[in-house]
Amino acid sequence: TVAASLTTACASVPGRPAIQQVQSQPGRFVDHSVTVTGRVTTSWGVPVVGFNVYRIDDGTGEITVVSTDRRVPGRGARVEVKGKVQDLAVLGGRPLGLHLREQRIRYRN
Repeated sequence: TVAASLTTACASVPGRPAIQQVQSQPGRFVDHSVTVTGRVTTSWGVPVVGFNVYRIDDGTGEITVVSTDRRVPGRGARVEVKGKVQDLAVLGGRPLGLHLREQRIRYRN
C-alpha cells in the first residue's frame, strides 16, 4: 500500500542522525531534511551573494550550514538546525561540498 511505502521510506532516513552518519552515508541523506544539534565552530557571512555560512560540531563531526537568514549564530553558540542535506558534487564516490541548507534554527542553552 501507499501508506506502507511512505512509512518505510521515512524510516530509512533518520531525522536526527549524527553528523558523522550523514558524512559517511551521504547517498542516504542527500535531498532529505535532518535535524542536527551542536556547537557552532565558525561562522561567516557572504553579503554580496546573500547567504551566511557556519559550521556545527556535534562531537561526531562537523558539517557546514548555508543560511539565507541575515543573522548568523556566533562561534560557541549551541544550536539545533533542521536543514536539507545537499551536495555540490560527488568525486570518486566521496561527497564534495556536503552541507545543510538551513530550514530552521533554534538556539539551545
